[in-house]
Amino acid sequence: MSKFKVDINGIDTNNLEVLSNDEMIELFKKYQEGDKEAKNAIVKGNLKLVLSIVSKYRYKNIDMNDLFQVGCVGLIKAVDNFDLSFGVMFSTYAVPLILGEVKRLIRTNTSLRIARSIRDTAYNIMKFKEEYMLLYGIEPTLNEICKALNISEYDIKMALSSLDEPSSIDEPIYESGDNTIYLIDQIADKKSIPKEDLIALKEALKKIKEREREVLIDRYIIGSTQNEIAEKLSISQAQVSRIEKNAIKNVKKLME
Repeated sequence: MSKFKVDINGIDTNNLEVLSNDEMIELFKKYQEGDKEAKNAIVKGNLKLVLSIVSKYRYKNIDMNDLFQVGCVGLIKAVDNFDLSFGVMFSTYAVPLILGEVKRLIRTNTSLRIARSIRDTAYNIMKFKEEYMLLYGIEPTLNEICKALNISEYDIKMALSSLDEPSSIDEPIYESGDNTIYLIDQIADKKSIPKEDLIALKEALKKIKEREREVLIDRYIIGSTQNEIAEKLSISQAQVSRIEKNAIKNVKKLME
């Protein structure tokens, strides 16, 4: 990560301390016993976590100081509500709360008009995830969100993607020395698919195994990751990868 300087109340974020897990545990014990100085130490010891999250949005049309500030709000929420009995590392608990505040700022500054129904769905998802985190100390699974809000995985992904600021096609996505790759370099040239190929594809999908078809739909229509599918099907990510490869291979054969 390339460095950039952000000063918050005189703190140079290019030189931030990082606490060990043992130090964090001791500080949380003190804070939960009423030691306010321990809270300050925890916050200061996790500012680098906030910086690492907001740095991913450095090319967005939002001031980095503002992003850092709201990220710190999420961090403080996490510190106030974290409990050692959750049995997870603090960073695991804090990241979704920090991201929630960052994405909330991005959503209010977005240049696109998003349908109210999608915005409301996104708000309800973020609200549920935050409440779930506060209650259980871990982020809810897609399946748990689906059941709680009675919506599909596809609707969840559509709603959450609406929180992201659209990327410029001239945005750098990789930099190394004089080599820079821009987003436009990675955009596929999607030509129209002949009608006969679409018909052949539909017929091929009907003939492959049900699980293969399910994985392809989840991966390429719903947009789920292999890990998300693995969790949903209670199998390993490696198994999902094999099923996906076999499914694609079988579809290609059937379309020949």
